[in-house]
Amino acid sequence: MSTQDITFIPDSDAESISSDVALFNGLLVTTQIPVRADGSLELGDIVTQCECTLQALKEALERAGSGMDRVLHLTIYLTDMADRAVFNEVYQRFFAKPWPVRAAVGVASLAFDGMRVEVTAMAAQG
Repeated sequence: MSTQDITFIPDSDAESISSDVALFNGLLVTTQIPVRADGSLELGDIVTQCECTLQALKEALERAGSGMDRVLHLTIYLTDMADRAVFNEVYQRFFAKPWPVRAAVGVASLAFDGMRVEVTAMAAQG
């Protein structure tokens, strides 16, 4: 498979085995977890995890030349679907109408013990 027309923007964590953002023909794809500004993992309450996750998403998109207003689709992974209402409250602080297309998926667990939320977004560049 040729990746000449795909740009991978590396994760700031040198140990990461995932790119931070991938770009193809003006479409950005990124997955974010609840990390603080210093790069450490946030495993506190669900509100703080949601805030950190969406802030990480915002920063990744901006580094790639996009923004939250350019998000087309968001997939939200939650270990407890009862947390969906809290996520929605935080989400409305980061997004505005017209809302991105989105899906919320309940999962048994995520990559780290205590991690309760993860998001994958597709956004337009520019």
